Amino acid sequence: MKRILIIALVLINTVGVLAQTFEGKIVYQNTVKSKVKEMTDQQWIALLGTEQEYIIKKGNYKSISNGTMFQWQLYLNNENKIYNKLAASNSAFWLDASQAAETITKIEVVKNAAEVIGYSCDMVVITTPTATEKYYYNIKFAVDPSLFVNHKYGNWADFVAKSKSLPLKIVIDNSQFILQSEAKSIKASKVSDDVFELPAGMQITKSPY
Repeated sequence: MKRILIIALVLINTVGVLAQTFEGKIVYQNTVKSKVKEMTDQQWIALLGTEQEYIIKKGNYKSISNGTMFQWQLYLNNENKIYNKLAASNSAFWLDASQAAETITKIEVVKNAAEVIGYSCDMVVITTPTATEKYYYNIKFAVDPSLFVNHKYGNWADFVAKSKSLPLKIVIDNSQFILQSEAKSIKASKVSDDVFELPAGMQITKSPY
């Protein structure tokens, strides 16, 4: 179970000219193919969720899942911390986003890799000792890499440095499963700063993982 939680933490990690940064919401649809006999496809998707809402403004983001493991994940740029709210706990667990979970052994860019939700996408492929991660992106949904230069967790800084964009599709292939998250809707809009505030009175604890 600890291994599953660490993998999920990493995942639930995630307009116009390049100088501008996308602000708004992307809704992703998830599918999972299990590689272990102890977990079925349906059990994985129940844990991770079939749908994920990703809200971003400048250097802050919040991800909300309909899975049974996570309720939400919040990244605060000024702290460089990721807060995870598990469904089974009343606390939010924080971790240091500067700590990479794994060493990257290879990173490459593939041009014109696929079309996602009507947008032609290039792809960043990140290889680690235990997984292959594919991120499909279109520069229309731009992000400033300097905002995430210290966000090493989940290889986010490395992906953004290459793409300068948000992913429209993510495929994670590891020893546990193949997870695909693909955007089904994207909406640019003004986002209130209140979205990125921790709930008043919530207990905050350092993550043990």
